[in-house]
Amino acid sequence: MNDMNIYFSGIGGVGLGPLAQMAIDAGHTVVGSDLVDGLTTQELASQNVSVHIGAQDGQYLQTAHSRSPIDWFVYTAALADAHPELVAARELGIHTTKRDGLLAKIIEDSGQKLIAVAGTHGKTTTTGMLVWAFEQLGIPASYSVGSQLGFGPSGKFDPAANYFIYECDEFDRNFLKFHPFLSIVVSIDYDHPDTYPSEEDYKAAFRQFLHQSKATILWQQDANYVSTREASAWSLQPDEIVDLAIPGEHNRRNATLVLKTLERLKLGENLANRDAVSSFPGTKRRFEKLADNIYSDYGHHPAEITATLQMARELCDHVVLVYQPHQNIRQHELQEQYTDKVFKDASEVYWLPTYLTREDPDLGILTPEQLTKNISERPLHITELDDALWRTISAHRDVGHLVLCMGAGSIDGWLRKRISSAL
Repeated sequence: MNDMNIYFSGIGGVGLGPLAQMAIDAGHTVVGSDLVDGLTTQELASQNVSVHIGAQDGQYLQTAHSRSPIDWFVYTAALADAHPELVAARELGIHTTKRDGLLAKIIEDSGQKLIAVAGTHGKTTTTGMLVWAFEQLGIPASYSVGSQLGFGPSGKFDPAANYFIYECDEFDRNFLKFHPFLSIVVSIDYDHPDTYPSEEDYKAAFRQFLHQSKATILWQQDANYVSTREASAWSLQPDEIVDLAIPGEHNRRNATLVLKTLERLKLGENLANRDAVSSFPGTKRRFEKLADNIYSDYGHHPAEITATLQMARELCDHVVLVYQPHQNIRQHELQEQYTDKVFKDASEVYWLPTYLTREDPDLGILTPEQLTKNISERPLHITELDDALWRTISAHRDVGHLVLCMGAGSIDGWLRKRISSAL
C-alpha cells in the first residue's frame, strides 16, 4: 500500500476525526482544518498532525500542498459544493471524495474482509454489538461505527486484523461504494427521500448493494421487500430469533443477526458468543440513559419509534414520549405513517416542531398539527424545547414515569444541557 498525504476538511468532526485517526494507523500522513478547536483536533495535534483552526478559505490547503503535495482531499456531505477548500482542492488537481471513498480505499489496500452492516434501522446498534462481540472473543478487528461507543473509539484500524466491521449507510448512496465480503442487513423501510425520489429507487439501491456483496445475512421479510433473489443471501425466519436477556424485541433481532454472523464466519463457540452479545453495553444516542427515568434516542422514523417504545415498555408501564421529527422533506413521506399503532406503547406523547436540515425551500413545512392528525387514542401535546417542557419532563420523572426523548436534531443536546444544569 502506497502511503498518502491526506487532507481532512472538518477534521474535528464526529465522522472525519475517527477516519483521520484510522488513516494514521493505516500508515498515511494526515493534515487538516476545522473552524474550531476541540478534543479531537487536540488529540490529533498531539500526534504531530498539522491542524489549522480558523477560516477555511483555501489558503492553508494551498500552503500545505506546496509544502508536501496532498494526494487526497476528504470532506463530509455537509460541505457545500462551493466551499473554498473544496474549490481550491479541485483547482490544485487533488483527488477529492467524501469520507466513504477514502474508507473504501483503506479497506481495499489492507486486504481485510469487509463485514458491512446496512439497513434503515438498527445499523449503529448492530455494528457496535458486533464490534463488542469481537473484542470479548479476543478476535482482532478494524471498525467504523456511526456513533460514539462507551467501550472504545468510534473507529479503529488494526493492521493485524483479518476483518473490517463497518456501519454502511445508504444515505447519499454511500453504501454502493463497497463490495463487502459479508453484509448484514438489519431492516429496510423507505427513507432518505432527498437521495431516493421514490420507494422503488430505494429498493433498487439495496438490491444493487446485495448484488455487490459476496454473501448476505438478512430477515426474510426484508428480502421480500426489496425483491432480491441473490443466491448468496441467507434469509432468516421470525422463529429463528434467539432468546437472549436483552431488552427490546428489535435488539434481540439485531443480536440474532450478530450471532448468525459469528456462526457464518465460524468464529467463537455458541455459548461464548451468546455471553459476549448479551453483555453488550449499548451505544450513545441509542436508548441511552442520561439520568434516572430519562432516556435519549436518535430514532426518527415510525418503525424506530415503535421498536424503541416497545423496549421502554419492558422497563416501565408508563412511558412518556417527547418526539422531534427530523427534516421536513422526510415528513412529507412519513406523515401518513404516524398512527395510533406506532405510539401504542406510549402513555403520553409530546410533539415538537420538525428539526429542519437539508430542506427543499419550495416544500411547505408540515406543522405538528398536520403530522399528528391520525393520533387520537392517547394524550397528545404540541410543545416546544423550552422551560415548560423541562418542568413537564421533570414532573414525569419524579413520579416514576420513563421519559423517552427521540429525534436526530437538537433535542439530545438540549436535554443534556438541562440535565447537566439541574445537577
